[in-house]
Amino acid sequence: MKGSLSTRIFTGLFVGLLIGSAIQYLFKDVSLLNDGLVGLAEGLGGMFVSLIKLMVVPLVYISIVTGICELRDIASFGRLGSKTFGLYIVNTMLSIAAAILVGVIFQPGLGATLPHGATGAVELTTTETPDLGAMLVNIVPSNPVQAFASGDMLQIIFMAILTGLAIQGLGATAAPAARAFRMANEVMMKLVGLVMTLAPYGVFALMISLGATLEADTLMSVAGYVAMVVMVLAFWILVVYPLAVWMTTGIKPGVFRQATREQLLFSLSTASSNATIPVTMRTLTEKLGVSRAIAGFGVPLGATINMSGSAIYITLAAIFAANISGTPIPAGDLLTVGITVLLMSVGVGGVPGGAVVMAGVLLHQMGLPVEAMAIIMAVDRINDMFCTSSNVVGDTAVNTIVAKLEGNPDSIEAAEPARSK
Repeated sequence: MKGSLSTRIFTGLFVGLLIGSAIQYLFKDVSLLNDGLVGLAEGLGGMFVSLIKLMVVPLVYISIVTGICELRDIASFGRLGSKTFGLYIVNTMLSIAAAILVGVIFQPGLGATLPHGATGAVELTTTETPDLGAMLVNIVPSNPVQAFASGDMLQIIFMAILTGLAIQGLGATAAPAARAFRMANEVMMKLVGLVMTLAPYGVFALMISLGATLEADTLMSVAGYVAMVVMVLAFWILVVYPLAVWMTTGIKPGVFRQATREQLLFSLSTASSNATIPVTMRTLTEKLGVSRAIAGFGVPLGATINMSGSAIYITLAAIFAANISGTPIPAGDLLTVGITVLLMSVGVGGVPGGAVVMAGVLLHQMGLPVEAMAIIMAVDRINDMFCTSSNVVGDTAVNTIVAKLEGNPDSIEAAEPARSK
């Protein structure tokens, strides 16, 4: 493929979806295509996502340690952490408020009924709302090896912060350790660049699989709900974040959209915030000029707790499920729903399907029939794609703003050439 990487990713996405849709609707009786080609695409797409995820844990750990080592002093870490965490939480709260407002005005699913034949064969991995206190206690790992093996991001972030602070505290004595982590970070970024050269082909395979498995009848029955979720998320990605960055940093909305295009397309195809971490890091450091110290700390944290897209998705899914079940949510309960979604969105895993699991937990807590969950799961792949994109573009927006607040000297100047890249 020729052209820029983002152009090649878009080409792979569009052509893959076109081929997959053609297989489903024009060649559905050709077993060689349905079983052979689609199976091959699923395998290759899965290998590509696994290749990306292979780098996530070491990249997160090394980048956070390196980022803290590059801070001027430990006081800078406290200031950086409070700003980043605070903006992530504010972003999620505003997303929930907007989703509730849209849901109350348009009432998705109101007047519709659950379709006959909707089954209850939906399995949830948990039936309890995440407990914030337990989540905070579990941040401290009892077994660091297990934390790395399971990919528990909060525990990995905690260990990386401790390591970085220890190296900072030792000063010149720990200079060799700091240099080793900086070199390891260079190696990881080089690996990211190498893997990203395969992105157009990985996205192509993923979209063939997606296009060949979507069911048109299922999608049409809830088209209004899907359109509403996608429109709100697209508005957040294309309007809210660019305007927020422009008002706080001076980076023009068009420049910001151009800089995040590659990240947007990649997240649409993988539907995984964690898998998109390397691309988000690349977008911030190479296209928006954010320092590696800020990006190395903020991006892994954002992939864990900045789930604004998931919050929008879960909120609208709950309102839709309640309406289609004939039990609309009373106005007095919307605040409780919003607080619950805030806690849940922090606990959403940065992997495909993480948001729909939490949506199922919320529906279970609200006592809604499982048939409603079956419908939400049927269209989850589409909603989850845009949900993930909102999450990761939000990470980029927040870290760009934090860079400006921290006086990152390159963030504004480096952004202008991004339009031509």
